[in-house]
Amino acid sequence: MIKGSIVALITPMDALGEIDYQGLEKLIEFHLSEGTDGLLVLGTTGESSTLTPEEEEEILRFTVAKVNKRIPVIAGAGTNDTKKTIERVQRLAAIGADQLLVITPYYNKTSDAGLLAHFTAIADQSPRPIILYNVPSRTGMTIPIPVLEKLATHPQISGIKEASGDLAYVMAVGRLLTDSFVLYSGNDDAILPILSVGGSGVISVWANIQPRLVHELVATFEQGNLRRAQQIQLTALPLIHALFSETNPIPIKAAMEMMALPSGVLRLPLVPLSEDKRGVLQELLPMKGREQV
Repeated sequence: MIKGSIVALITPMDALGEIDYQGLEKLIEFHLSEGTDGLLVLGTTGESSTLTPEEEEEILRFTVAKVNKRIPVIAGAGTNDTKKTIERVQRLAAIGADQLLVITPYYNKTSDAGLLAHFTAIADQSPRPIILYNVPSRTGMTIPIPVLEKLATHPQISGIKEASGDLAYVMAVGRLLTDSFVLYSGNDDAILPILSVGGSGVISVWANIQPRLVHELVATFEQGNLRRAQQIQLTALPLIHALFSETNPIPIKAAMEMMALPSGVLRLPLVPLSEDKRGVLQELLPMKGREQV
């Protein structure tokens, strides 16, 4: 089980929109030095929808080699085609992913029975544990609690990244948690509430720029220092909201560029952050990723 701050890593690119592997190496070393507990590559924040299969494999291969087992590496593997997802899960596991993040089907939304069949088929054939990803704002569907209750008992399903923003849903998920089925916050503005109902950490966009602080938020909560955890979460809210002022990863890549961290251009259909929102974000940014609250 992975606990703590897992960064949803951006994919740095050069001026031509090609993968910047030198920048990726710098980001990996940055997170290793700043206390990040796990890396997620090929997720939404990593612009996975615009990467070719060859780029996905090379990014993961490069990341696994550079991390060299110092922290876990998770790979985004979900699609809206069960067969393709199974193939992708198996391919990315063979490259070295420790776990796979699998989103609910999107566009061709299915029934409750279809969701159960989809995730069960993937888990049955996955060589590595999978983490379910519930993000209805992007997919148009939520994993119903009765379905999740069944999925939570599967030996190859290790947890859920919960990004619905629905506190009642989070509380219901909290009742399903065990040593082998854990909960991660998928919303940076709700890390503390999710920890309070038994969450094990966060898969974080914010951690791209303040990894030590996000690690500290989770660690201080686990150590019983609720006051410090509250201080970190509440103080950071204006910055977190600015990081989601437009579609992720538009603001976070802008923030990283302002902080001289490797980031680079976005691939279409994403475009640079609007000037007015850049100004707001600039005012809220720390000078360095390690700056503390």
